[in-house]
Amino acid sequence: MSSILSIKPKDLCKWDLISLGEVMLRLDPGDSRIKSTRCFKVWEGGGEYNVARGLKKCFGMNTTVLTGLVENEIGFLLQDLINQGNVDMSYAKWFPFDGIGRNSRIGLNFTEKGFGLRNAITIYDRGYSAASMLKKSDFDWKKVFENDGARWFHTGGIFAALSTSAPDLIIEAMKNAKNNHTIISYDLNYRSSLWKDFGGKNKAIEINRNIIQFADVVFGNEEDFSVALGFNVKGLGEKFNSLDPANFKAMIKEVVREFNNIKAVVTTLRNVITANINDWSGILYYDGNFYQSRLMEKLEIFDRVGGGDSFNSGIIFGFLTEKDPSEIIEYGVAHGALAMTTPGDTSMASLKEVEKIIRNSGARIER
Repeated sequence: MSSILSIKPKDLCKWDLISLGEVMLRLDPGDSRIKSTRCFKVWEGGGEYNVARGLKKCFGMNTTVLTGLVENEIGFLLQDLINQGNVDMSYAKWFPFDGIGRNSRIGLNFTEKGFGLRNAITIYDRGYSAASMLKKSDFDWKKVFENDGARWFHTGGIFAALSTSAPDLIIEAMKNAKNNHTIISYDLNYRSSLWKDFGGKNKAIEINRNIIQFADVVFGNEEDFSVALGFNVKGLGEKFNSLDPANFKAMIKEVVREFNNIKAVVTTLRNVITANINDWSGILYYDGNFYQSRLMEKLEIFDRVGGGDSFNSGIIFGFLTEKDPSEIIEYGVAHGALAMTTPGDTSMASLKEVEKIIRNSGARIER
């Protein structure tokens, strides 16, 4: 594979990947609705964290998460869930509990999977969360990136939207990562609800454009690039067919022309037929070439939340293990697809299962 991304050797770093972002508790009503359920199942999740967990649990890589937690029973529950995923938490910043969560708390999201014509719904309850309170100089960057060392650093637009201090923290982390020759990826991950009371689309464009100046790899779909970065995707509208990638490829070229620091752009292509049936594929732009995965037509989905994050972790695994670009995009698509066959935000897949999908060996029973 071309060495356009110069990734540090594994034996020189403690971490294959470091993620920066919020880890929330997801309250899942199962087959019921949020507004009428009488019980919830609890999962942990978060856009940036899910990537670290996927790389650890599925791909066996050493990962850690930079986040904020609260010293109360809810924070300890979240800690226990993260521990089950084997993602390291040694850098996490713990905030004292003030008794009612006035100063800091654990962020929550209520998510129902959707079914058929009923789309998935996520309601956030994450204001004043511990992670949103994080600010510049909260982490010892010399220890993180110089003494311990990381091959890859990942964060995203969800964390950037949480507070006025988050974008500055992201840029501080990226500058330290770059000074220590760590590859940097950023997932635009636009969520209108997070920007609604934080300056809207214009603020999202301003902040994301400042941040991606430091990124080597950018993840995003057509909405992310058009709304969160302000690029024009020809033909984009309510009936835009993202499975016809010609216009999107042209837009990617515009992105890398303006931001020549970006070495790779990666996107999922999803055509939503119903909540449970999607056409699914992906594109990788790398070293001046486009690599498109095979199309998974009418992919059956159990829970789509976190599918994009698992896609990202498959892509990063491919880069870290020096796969060919045409293989890298297949690892992302296969892992994302498998993650959407199980409940919760995080992947329950194994590397063996991912590679079986890549070989297209089918879903016959294994005995």
